[in-house]
Amino acid sequence: MHPAHENPVIQWSKGEETFVARWQSERHLAVPGKVMLADDTLTADMAYRLACEGNVFLWQSDFQNARQLMQALVRRVDKNAEHKKSKVAKAGKADVEYPQKFHLYRQAQAQRARILGSILIPFNADYSIPLRRAPDVLAACTEAWGEPQADGPMIVTSLREMMGVVGAYEWRKKGVDIPALGDPPTNRIHPYYGVFSPVRGEYVDLVLKAPMPKACEVNGSAIDVGTGTGVLAAVLAHRWLSNIVATDNDPRALECAEFNIQNLGMGKQVKVVQADLFPDSKADLIVCNPPWLPGKPTSPIERAIYDENSGMLKAYLVGLAAHLNAGGEGWLILSDLAEHLKLRTREELLGWIELAGLKVLARIDTKPKHGKAFDASDALFDARSKEVTSLWRLAAA
Repeated sequence: MHPAHENPVIQWSKGEETFVARWQSERHLAVPGKVMLADDTLTADMAYRLACEGNVFLWQSDFQNARQLMQALVRRVDKNAEHKKSKVAKAGKADVEYPQKFHLYRQAQAQRARILGSILIPFNADYSIPLRRAPDVLAACTEAWGEPQADGPMIVTSLREMMGVVGAYEWRKKGVDIPALGDPPTNRIHPYYGVFSPVRGEYVDLVLKAPMPKACEVNGSAIDVGTGTGVLAAVLAHRWLSNIVATDNDPRALECAEFNIQNLGMGKQVKVVQADLFPDSKADLIVCNPPWLPGKPTSPIERAIYDENSGMLKAYLVGLAAHLNAGGEGWLILSDLAEHLKLRTREELLGWIELAGLKVLARIDTKPKHGKAFDASDALFDARSKEVTSLWRLAAA
């Protein structure tokens, strides 16, 4: 964990006294300015109105009541969104076109997150919560934030973020079954807090089923660029490759991938290394599943979804040919959702491939199976329902 002085601080007053605590925000949210002390007397309607005006509430009483208040805020935020939707429909206004529709969706999501993040919870330096009926979150907070500092300051974070920490801890303990790695329980990937979980199985299946380049038969070498949890490196090892380098630049991802590779008994086949993209080596197969939407991430975990100006995608394509052995292939696993949202065109993607001195050998397509692809109430359903995830087999031109 960072020393206390490196973290921003949050202040509030109680009577004549001013209190200071460390502000903990994984999303790097600005320190709230208008902090109100709140307890069980705060009604949900009043909380919603004040939160919409930019206020936050430092909770002072029963912890479970704070959770109930947050659930009440969820209902009010969603009801308001429905009301706005039906108002637009009744007015017969023309539906907003993409990409503006997507930007409005992002705006609404940010506003929702701000309102639901308005309930703040205090922590003692040892990660205990000084509220009635508060859970023991020491183990979860230690995994997410590092060892507690005995002589450190109090900490304040949003209830929503704290619940994310606890949820991630439970997920990490249990793990996610990956059918491409065999049968449970020896097929589990354990995502760490802040590392994107491999819940979208369609891209994993593409890597399991794509035909291996003939070049791999010589020394079985591969690179998994931006490995995250290590899931794709593990699938390549499960398929029979024996000389795999998995790269990432995020310390949490490196730790997470190393744990998963060792836990799966693949330590002799896979080496996890820190690198911006490519390691200082070449390989017969180089796999990359970059973030699929051009856009600015608002939190570290969103870096797995949003790739500002398609920076990682372009850098992978530009560096690929130089890191491939003769006869080798690069596999680009990419959703075309950005195309349906009009954030990128197919022509642009093909242009970047050509510009990088690459050619397309083949493309294998699959339809996503995640919930949002079938949820007609989702604001972006018309785009999501058309989404296709592809594995592009690329080679040096």
